Amino acid sequence: MDQKKIDRINELARKSKAEGLTEAEKAEQTELRNEYRAAVTGNLLGQLENTYVVTPDGKKKKLSAGHGGRK
Repeated sequence: MDQKKIDRINELARKSKAEGLTEAEKAEQTELRNEYRAAVTGNLLGQLENTYVVTPDGKKKKLSAGHGGRK
């Protein structure tokens, strides 16, 4: 996600607190927030794909999907 979209998210958040948003702005805010969440999730998953856990006996074990503890 580029900085311009992040700035727009922040601008809409400030406007929402100060004076409220129109329905079109609310829809734009929701769309931008969803895009931001998807970008953050994708980046995190990419980092976790390259993360290893070292066991007490010194062996490296690659993390695999599904070990997040969420159900």
